[in-house]
Amino acid sequence: MAENAPVLVGDIGGTNARFALARPGPDGKPALLEVRRYKSADFPSFIDAVRRYLEETAAQGAGLRRAVFAVATAVLGDTVRLTNSPWVVSAPEARAAFGLEEVRLVNDFQSIGRAVALMDMAHFGSIGPQPPEAWRPDMTLAVLGPGTGLGVCLMQLRAGRPVVLPSEAGHMAFAPANEREVEVLRHLQRRFGRVSNERLISGPGLVALHEALCAIAGQTPPGLPPEAITEAAAAAPDGPEAQAVQLFCEIYGSVAGDLVLAFGAWDGVCLAGNLTSVLLPTLRVSRFRQRFEDKGRFAPAMRSVPTLVLTRRLVGLLGTAAFALDGRNG
Repeated sequence: MAENAPVLVGDIGGTNARFALARPGPDGKPALLEVRRYKSADFPSFIDAVRRYLEETAAQGAGLRRAVFAVATAVLGDTVRLTNSPWVVSAPEARAAFGLEEVRLVNDFQSIGRAVALMDMAHFGSIGPQPPEAWRPDMTLAVLGPGTGLGVCLMQLRAGRPVVLPSEAGHMAFAPANEREVEVLRHLQRRFGRVSNERLISGPGLVALHEALCAIAGQTPPGLPPEAITEAAAAAPDGPEAQAVQLFCEIYGSVAGDLVLAFGAWDGVCLAGNLTSVLLPTLRVSRFRQRFEDKGRFAPAMRSVPTLVLTRRLVGLLGTAAFALDGRNG
């Protein structure tokens, strides 16, 4: 088969599966072709979703030899079960099913971290201090973002080369900062037992926060999905949905600041994901930044740490494509 055959890449989350063909672009960055998105719930298995993609696109005739799939879980082997989906993703099964020579699995947020290094500053908004005008050759950043779960990774530039370390820090335990959050924690403990940051800072987490605040107030939760909560919050700034969104932003700030301390990410935090983009206007006027900086004796150091917001779409696929084309971690 031709050496210039594209690489099949996928970004496999708990809700959506995105696929594309990756080739080197004229600017040296990955180019994505035949991009498709599928709802995971529409397919009984990962293999079925890949097969649909191959049937609907020109991929079958492209001489595919390799594939890289970013998966929303820790990659501890060549077969993984997604954290927030019943799908099992198996590299050996994909190789056999589609006649591929090589199939690689990487963590989904590791791919987002890899994409961050490909972006210029025009692709970022900011909350708080202004970001640098360009990446410096040596930097350390934490990357996180709520979606179906809470993804986290560490992105380092060393002599201009990106090195991305995956993390499951979204599953670290939630630490309440005041009495109201203690009440929320107790409510969620009765429901879940252990309460991680992901239980609050994610799409389902926003729902859980809203339901917890309603229950604490003696009200029956209306069972709204995340998008309905954010819409209602925008329409009624003093309503229960707005309270849930404000609390979400505050806890999000605390968690982001904690990751600076955990990773030594003094050069900045990058916030990613569609939910972050939707909430960006609220994040800017909320107590997000106050809670981000509220780290006791390290508060003065935290004030200079920028919080960037990645606004470009399909970054997971782009980062996966970068891994596929450079064949190494970074």
